[in-house]
Amino acid sequence: MKKHQLILLTTALFTALFYGEDLGLNFGILGICYALLTLYQTPEKNRTRKFLIIFVLGVLSNVAFAWYGDFVSFLAVFSSMFLLAFLSKNKDLKSILVIPLFVVNFATFVYRFFKFEDWLPKTQTSRAVQKLISLFLIPGILLLLFLGIYSVASTNFSGIFTDYEFDFNAWEFFVLSALGFFIAFNYWNFKVENFLFSWNHQLKNDFLNEEKSLKPSFSFLDFNAERRSGIVSLLALNLLLIVFIITFNYEVFVEIPRSADQLSGETHQRVNAVILSIIMAVLVILFYFKGSFNFDQEAKPLKILAKIWVVLNAILVISALIKISEYVVNFGLTYKRMGVYAFLILALIGLFFTFIKIQKPKTNAFIFNHMIWCFYGTILVASFINWGNFATVYNLKNGKGDFNFYNTLHYNDEILNRHFPNEMKASAKKIVAKQEQKNPFLSQFIYYKTLK
Repeated sequence: MKKHQLILLTTALFTALFYGEDLGLNFGILGICYALLTLYQTPEKNRTRKFLIIFVLGVLSNVAFAWYGDFVSFLAVFSSMFLLAFLSKNKDLKSILVIPLFVVNFATFVYRFFKFEDWLPKTQTSRAVQKLISLFLIPGILLLLFLGIYSVASTNFSGIFTDYEFDFNAWEFFVLSALGFFIAFNYWNFKVENFLFSWNHQLKNDFLNEEKSLKPSFSFLDFNAERRSGIVSLLALNLLLIVFIITFNYEVFVEIPRSADQLSGETHQRVNAVILSIIMAVLVILFYFKGSFNFDQEAKPLKILAKIWVVLNAILVISALIKISEYVVNFGLTYKRMGVYAFLILALIGLFFTFIKIQKPKTNAFIFNHMIWCFYGTILVASFINWGNFATVYNLKNGKGDFNFYNTLHYNDEILNRHFPNEMKASAKKIVAKQEQKNPFLSQFIYYKTLK
């Protein structure tokens, strides 16, 4: 199919699925259709293993949204589909570039729309298609546009069209068509700007031969002075971190807080400190090992100190994981605490890649190229699993919280109906579930259809 045909087809599909409907199953259907069309349109040379994996994950993320319809599954669909479109045309570009690519394309939409030669057919258009565009499509779009404007400006004018039994909401149709066209246009007609290719060169995982030469980073320090500075800095930081780990673990595991509020406050404070420490630790490594020191034969002490620094930070993360686990044991599981678990595990993964970067030598981009996939995987896992039900089961089993707390968690209706039948009768959660089950087919989420 031609580019303009794909844009018009998916615009029509978007409008048909969402006209008169709320967000629901229709969004999942739309995403799966986009994924299948992308697979069909992708040349065989670009159907790499990575592309096919993202295709499968994209379909699954759309199923997850059709099931739950929460923000995490929406984010999973969004990231999966635009990553799929990106890989369908550019198998050699780093995946991290998908973010600036589509930001730029969204921002330049109006300019690219009027470059008709890039997305509309030229002399190959048949006379029938030309007549369709000139006699129906363009006049129809203009008519709907001004119909919506005049309907908003005049109640009597809009009454001419709304007082009939045939209730056609021209304004909704226009807005949906415009939004569907915006999405379709940017999905099928995105442009890779030249500066992204230069960025891609900077995002390589391995150093080039010409980058392995030993040269100082600063004009005011020679190479030997810079190496000594790194050794002294990392030695001091390692000693400081050892002291901090000892005091951190003493406060966490020896001192007993006087109250629950004190435990809560100290836990948040310490976890925030660990998060900041890990970010700073990685930045320190990136600063010293951005180039020459990776290949300096006399920089072995610096590398050893850097590896010790990474290992000590990993110990700090593990201590924080134990602390948050103690907090969960005492006060139960919540979305925020599960989010802290996810972030600390990502921090450990980031430290692992940092260690590999020092061990083999790799560029700074090596860490970012791998961590973007870890974040993407975290989003996918978060969208596939019913965390609200998981937290409810854990808290009920361990006697943490009450019905009011459980009621704030999502997608746990069945277990609450079993354990709190009387409270659920008057619960807003049950009212919402009944309303969702009464929605039209395309506006429903599968989760609510599975409730009895």
